[in-house]
Amino acid sequence: MTLIKSISGIRGTIGGLPGDTLSPLDIVKFTSAFGQWVKTHSDNPKIVVGRDARPSGNMLNQLVCGTLIGLGIEVIDFGLSTTPTVEIGVTKEKAGGGIILTASHNPVEWNALKLLNQKGEFLSAADGHEILTLAEGPIEYASVGQLGEYKVVDNYIDIHIEDIVNLPEVDVDAITARGFRVAVDAVNSTGGIAVPKLLTALGVNHVEKLFCEPHGRFPHNPEPLPEHLTEISNVVVNKTLDLGIVVDPDVDRLALVCEDGSMFGEEYTLVAVADYILSLHAGNTVSNLSSTRALRDVTELHGGQYYAAAVGEVNVVDKMKAVSAIIGGEGNGGVIYPSYHYGRDALLGIALFLTHLAKSNLTALQLRSKFPNYHISKNKIELTPQIDVDNILRQMEHKYQNNPVDTTDGVKIEFDKEWVHLRKSNTEPIIRIYAESDSKTAAEHLANKIIDDIKAFSNSKV
Repeated sequence: MTLIKSISGIRGTIGGLPGDTLSPLDIVKFTSAFGQWVKTHSDNPKIVVGRDARPSGNMLNQLVCGTLIGLGIEVIDFGLSTTPTVEIGVTKEKAGGGIILTASHNPVEWNALKLLNQKGEFLSAADGHEILTLAEGPIEYASVGQLGEYKVVDNYIDIHIEDIVNLPEVDVDAITARGFRVAVDAVNSTGGIAVPKLLTALGVNHVEKLFCEPHGRFPHNPEPLPEHLTEISNVVVNKTLDLGIVVDPDVDRLALVCEDGSMFGEEYTLVAVADYILSLHAGNTVSNLSSTRALRDVTELHGGQYYAAAVGEVNVVDKMKAVSAIIGGEGNGGVIYPSYHYGRDALLGIALFLTHLAKSNLTALQLRSKFPNYHISKNKIELTPQIDVDNILRQMEHKYQNNPVDTTDGVKIEFDKEWVHLRKSNTEPIIRIYAESDSKTAAEHLANKIIDDIKAFSNSKV
């Protein structure tokens, strides 16, 4: 059982002892701290709350909303929603912050409080640390005459979709004219509400729904990786569809399946969308250090400059603002288009990708073949108390000191057009080891070489 406290929020497993898991007491404790922070930093003590469809979500929602009301804060409850929908809702409602109840790609026993500032963006490191400090001190609650108000607003997914459809870069006529036939896998979470609605608004009339009932009982591991997407792959082939669309439980990650059942590649969601945006607007791009170098190649082909950021949405957003990037995101299928908002948004990614596919007059497989073909081997090692991660990273940096090494976030080592990035996860007790090369075999060989180094440095079985 696990409780992880970080600047981006509070994440843990449900059930168990307070302080060890995401217990009701911990939910109240950290909600109270965030509510106090909003009251201190905002002239408008109002917070938007939304959740994915996990079975524990209703329990969290009641605890969170009740706690905020007890602090004298107005609560706007979106109910079943998506992370990007809550993000845009914070600004539209002129709220002082937002809370999304979701553990993203984690299994069903997990849940989390993901925290947003008044811009609808994830918190800075300084703000996150302030909230964690507040959680350890006394919190004063409101008197009975000062309790916060509560209201339910359940139409924000529709507002979100209307915004997307009206973006100048989204061409509904072109999408409609192609007559796309698609399948959707929404892992029985809120994407099952949002994605079919979006596709209808975009003029996609043939939609095969897989796992679109938002009851939160995931039919497979909810992380949209190839090994978890065999069923939608088979449906795309057997029903002669043009595309498969897959989202994670809170709908900020987008993975795609080509017409032959092969994976477009979660890393290439951002690459394809960036290719389209860069064809319309000149500018720079950003992704995190663990993302494919294909984005750099495509950016430079369009005359722009590519920049890398530390892993984590807030870090990517900060870098995008610093370099005035027109498109960016993360290689996990997270598309950030700042002309709309600074947040990963799978619904927006779907609309921009379908526009690109429609206007190119290509199939998904043909579009994928346009881009440099890199392969990333994604690996992880479970952490034990015997493993000194910081020491391992220092030794890796020293061993490969003659190579280009970036220590912005863990250690990234470049080998010509290959690279390996190892870092401690912010959301799970693991070390992530990502390696990229021009073939799957070469990437796996490089990853295994680094894993052997870690084993040697750790002096323990991992």
